[in-house]
Amino acid sequence: MGKLRIFVDRMSQPSRAVIIFCLTNGIDAEERFVNLAKGEHRKPEFKSINPMSLVPAMDDNGFHLFESHAMLRYLACAKPNIKDHWYPVDVKKRAQIDCILDWHHNSLRSGSVGLVFNSVLAPVMGRPLDLDAAAEAESLLRASLKGMEALWLSDKEGFLTGSLQPSIADLSLACEMMQLQLLDKSKVSDLLDTSPNVKSWLHTVERTLSPHFSQVHETLLKAANMYQKRREREARKD
Repeated sequence: MGKLRIFVDRMSQPSRAVIIFCLTNGIDAEERFVNLAKGEHRKPEFKSINPMSLVPAMDDNGFHLFESHAMLRYLACAKPNIKDHWYPVDVKKRAQIDCILDWHHNSLRSGSVGLVFNSVLAPVMGRPLDLDAAAEAESLLRASLKGMEALWLSDKEGFLTGSLQPSIADLSLACEMMQLQLLDKSKVSDLLDTSPNVKSWLHTVERTLSPHFSQVHETLLKAANMYQKRREREARKD
């Protein structure tokens, strides 16, 4: 039987979620690096795995799948010895997780991606910064954080569904939140300090999934440190 191959870039928040899930659950996966900054996701050999030219993607002994939420659901159900809390057999508990994952794409992810891309990452992809688009995305992000606090993190400890163990929704949303580290430190502090329940939950996820959560985010945090030093140098010039 062929080995599971996952095609990822650790600068991609959905990629990190899949990597962490595999590591945490002892899934034997071969990590294939697809360098987004160099456009490797647009090469024909990768399109044969994912015609949408996005990471993450996977090849499980000839079965190709993309979209991180679908991949996490598949891995939680198809691989042996995966603990039930990740994606429970109970249909109502599973529906709760699906609800959060569906909300994630149109709310938290849209705000996070729009803000980080338009205020930090656009030049890497050959695009200009767009501060108006960044401001619009920030408004959506702040509304999304308030939504998380009100819908899933009010009056409860632990994780998004009220469980004492994380689900694939916690993992996916936590990796999304970590992408904000690419912003200026003062912006990150402001966003998290105004969302104390989200901040506490994020720390809980990181602690629970130690050491893999921190290890997989090392590439992102190195990039965040580089951007922060660049901003500080530019501020001194002004």
